Amino acid sequence: MTQLKIPAVYMRGGTSKGVFFRADALPADPRQRERILLRVIGSPDPYGKQIDGMGGATSSTSKVALVSRSKRPDCDVDYLFGAVPIAGARIDWSGNCGNLSAAVGPFAIAEGLVDAAPDGVAVVRIWQANIGKRIVAHVPMRGGEVVEDGDFELDGVTFPAAEIRLDFLDPGGAHDGAPGGAMFPTGRPSDTLAIAGVGSYEVTYIDAGNPAIFIDARALGLSGAELQADVNGNAQLLELCEAIRAHGAVAMGLAATPREATALRPHTPKLAFVAAPLGYTSSAGRLVLKEEIDLNARILSMGQLHHAMTGTGAVAIAAAAAIPGTLPRRLLGERAGGDIRFGHPSGTLRVGAAACQTDGAWRVTKVTMSRSARRLMEGWVRVPRGAADQPPD
Repeated sequence: MTQLKIPAVYMRGGTSKGVFFRADALPADPRQRERILLRVIGSPDPYGKQIDGMGGATSSTSKVALVSRSKRPDCDVDYLFGAVPIAGARIDWSGNCGNLSAAVGPFAIAEGLVDAAPDGVAVVRIWQANIGKRIVAHVPMRGGEVVEDGDFELDGVTFPAAEIRLDFLDPGGAHDGAPGGAMFPTGRPSDTLAIAGVGSYEVTYIDAGNPAIFIDARALGLSGAELQADVNGNAQLLELCEAIRAHGAVAMGLAATPREATALRPHTPKLAFVAAPLGYTSSAGRLVLKEEIDLNARILSMGQLHHAMTGTGAVAIAAAAAIPGTLPRRLLGERAGGDIRFGHPSGTLRVGAAACQTDGAWRVTKVTMSRSARRLMEGWVRVPRGAADQPPD
C-alpha cells in the first residue's frame, strides 16, 4: 500500500468544518503528527486551493481536531484544535475553534469515548487543551444516536439542524494551554496602540475564549456592516489590520515581535471591528435591521474577514460586552445587560455572559451560545507514506 490509511471523520461544527481524529490514531511524535495533518488538509499550497487535500481553502474549512478520553476527573474528553494555514507549513495550535467545539461532543459519543443515555440530552464535559479551559456541550440524543436533524437555524449555515448548547466555563484569562492568566492582559479594559509610521488606535485587549483585539470600525474607515468582498479584496486594509493584530499580540504578551506574531501565530489573537447597530443586507441576501441587533461585529481569521463569526469571537464579544469600559460595552450603551444579539456578515447571533466583580476585578463565569453540528463523511483519510518523514517545505 502506497498510502497511510488513517481513520477520520469530516464534520461541520457551527459555521466551520474540519477533519476529526481520535488522538491515538496519529503518531505520538508531534513533528510526525504535524506533517501528516498538513498533508491531510493539503498544505502548504502556493496555489491557495488545497486541491490535493481535505481543506476548503478558507480559514473556516482548513482545520483539524484531535479528541481523546480525558484523564481529568472533571472532564470526559480532551480536545486539541489545529488551525492549518493554506500556504504556510506550520499549524497554529495557539487557540481554540469555538465553532468546531460544537462537533466535539457528537464526535466523542459516536466514537464511544463518552457513554451517553439513549434518549434526552447528553452532557459532554470537554477539556479544551489549547487554552486550558472547560466547555460543556449539551447534545440531543434519540435511539442511542446523536440527533443531527432539527429546526435550529444558524446564520452562515444553509440547512437547519439540531441545536447544541455550549457553555464556555470561566473563559477569561487563558492562552497556550496556560489557565489562570488575566482576562485583560494589560489590566485595563481599553488601551491605545501606537504603531510607528501607521497611527494610534484605541483598542480592547481581551483573553476570553481566545485572545482577541477589538477596535472601532470607524478607526479603520469602515461602517461595521461590511461583507467579505468589501474587505478581502482590499490589500491595503488587510495589511493595516494585520499590523494592528501583530503589534497587539506583542502588547498582549503573546509574541516577542510583530513579525513573530504574523509568522508563528496567525490564528490568535483575533482582530475584530465593532460598531453601533446599522442595517445591512447579509451575504445570504437577508435584510438585517438595526432594530434587531445590539451591535455590529466583524472578525478577521487567518488574515481574511470571516464569513460569519468565529465561535470564540462570539465568546470574546459576550465577555467584553459584560464589562464596563471595553469598546463593545461602550458601543452597546443602554442596550448593555443580559444576552446580546450582534450582526455579522451572514446574519445575526445571540450570545450571553454571566459576569461578576470581586475585589474590584471582573470575572466572566460562563458564556453560553447555541450551535449545531453534523457528520459529513466518515472512514479513512489517505496520506502518502513519506509524508510523515519529509519536511513539508
